Amino acid sequence: MSLYYLDTSALVKLYVREPGTEQMLRLTSQAARNQLAVLALARVEIRSALRRRERAGEIASRVVVQLLERFQHHLEAVFMRQGITEATLEDACGLVDRHGLFALDAIQLAGYLALRTSSGANTPIFVSADKQLLEAAESESIPVLDPCSSTS
Repeated sequence: MSLYYLDTSALVKLYVREPGTEQMLRLTSQAARNQLAVLALARVEIRSALRRRERAGEIASRVVVQLLERFQHHLEAVFMRQGITEATLEDACGLVDRHGLFALDAIQLAGYLALRTSSGANTPIFVSADKQLLEAAESESIPVLDPCSSTS
């Protein structure tokens, strides 16, 4: 059993079919028996991603409501939630300085670092479909998985 930290670019693939969805479904299946963690901020980010697709006419409003309800259920029953602390925000500032990340990407990566610190010997794997974020994670010696990569 492995521990995976899902950035929102990977997480959304569980709710919207797009490149990387099949890999994410395998990773999160009950048969895989993996532990899954998300940042508390994912609640806002996934809502934003789904509502943007709704406004663009890609997803019907009723479907967005269903997806948000499914996500909320998973948030309560499946995902471990990593909180955001002052230390997380301080780490995010350093990540912005070192890697030029967008603010929310830096907070996601700092959330991973906090989880890694608290998870003991079970080093989590950082899952993201954002190339710049994956590069930053790798340069921080973080094990990564890109669900869109054919080598994942």
